[in-house]
Amino acid sequence: MVPFLTAENVLAAVSPERAVEAVREGFIAYAKGEWAMPPKIYVAAYPNGDFRAMPAIGAGHAVLKWVTSFPVNLERGLPTVKAIVLMSDAETGMPVAVLEGSALTALRTGAAAVLAAETLGRRKAKTVAVIGAGVNGRATARTFLARRREVMIWDVDPERARAVAEELGATVAASREQALAADIAATLTPAYEPLIAENSLRPGQHISLMGADGPGKCEIAPREIARTHVFCDEWAQASHAGELQHSVREHLVKREQVTQLGDVLAGLAPGRANGKEITTFDSTGLAIQDLALALAVLERVGELEGVLELPL
Repeated sequence: MVPFLTAENVLAAVSPERAVEAVREGFIAYAKGEWAMPPKIYVAAYPNGDFRAMPAIGAGHAVLKWVTSFPVNLERGLPTVKAIVLMSDAETGMPVAVLEGSALTALRTGAAAVLAAETLGRRKAKTVAVIGAGVNGRATARTFLARRREVMIWDVDPERARAVAEELGATVAASREQALAADIAATLTPAYEPLIAENSLRPGQHISLMGADGPGKCEIAPREIARTHVFCDEWAQASHAGELQHSVREHLVKREQVTQLGDVLAGLAPGRANGKEITTFDSTGLAIQDLALALAVLERVGELEGVLELPL
């Protein structure tokens, strides 16, 4: 019998704080070549959305996440993202666990946004904002709060921003401009037009750009990201389907100008140079993050109540 971990099981097993540390471990293992991750595969179902297959292997296990991104679902009262994660033993190929992947995705997205901010933000950064109050925005705000940061939230839907802020104990930003002026900001939107305009970021800011994870998506003007110190989760993926796709296509940013976050965490590359530098983190979401969180869930599976079992 193979355990099936529901969204409730996943969230009960891994706290936001543990998620940050697990994602850190995954980034470092990948940077050191201890874990492997074939390229993410996109299966287009445009204009409605797309499917993605995300494999990774490491720490004696392999995972495959099958995940959807269908922004049109908001109009239908359905989730934008749904996912399932299959986990196997890397020595025998036998199934180890099946996990509901949407909660896992939100948990590791919030962890990555906060980890990047803590790694790349300036030491004296005070104000924190989350732009986008959907599932991933809620997870990111929750993770910042768990790390003892005060958070303000902005969303195109004021009622949604207010509801999430009340639920989590955050505040609501008076405007998008106020949120984007924070010392540290994380954007988690499905935007195809820039939220962050040219010459709008100020010295010392850090922005975790979490929304652009597919062709055409865009949260920051290409020329604006080009004038920052750019970091990403993984170059090939970010330059193909992240924020960097636009600036790379316009020849504004080259490979040698971009540092992978894992290299900074592993001590293989420098991070922020000084307190005045503007840093940006282009996140597309990596299968190694899913592997890291799945392993963290597996550590606690024996302590969870009501776990379903599948005859696989």
